[in-house]
Amino acid sequence: MDELIGATRQCLGNTFVMYFKTHGFHWNVEGIHFSQYHEFFGDLYEDLYGAVDPLAEEIRALGAYAPKNLNEIYKYATVIESDILGDNLRDMLITLEKDNLETIATLTSAFNIATKAGKQGAANFIADRLDKHEKHGWQIRASLKGM
Repeated sequence: MDELIGATRQCLGNTFVMYFKTHGFHWNVEGIHFSQYHEFFGDLYEDLYGAVDPLAEEIRALGAYAPKNLNEIYKYATVIESDILGDNLRDMLITLEKDNLETIATLTSAFNIATKAGKQGAANFIADRLDKHEKHGWQIRASLKGM
């Protein structure tokens, strides 16, 4: 169970950092495509934010405590913060693609651990998150074409 708890904490850490980074991009995007990407980043951060509480509740359902502060979130995360400025849309998208792939990797690991442990509810929840991140990846890659 400890392995699943650790994997789920890592999923939460990565989701939270990716959420906040995407929210920052939403706030600060500039340029000719402002409206389009302001909305795109908004849709993405809302989905990520919507996963934060359920991930924390999965940790609690496994009998452990969810992170109680930002230091703990960063301790579990393998996605890192960004200092990309608002007029550098291409770099925003590239970093989100990288973060999304990293988040998919942690979700896949957690899914495999949950399946092996017979935790079907956790596996189903994680599988749903994987589907959403696959869609995010497609949208990010499609946005990068021609940039």
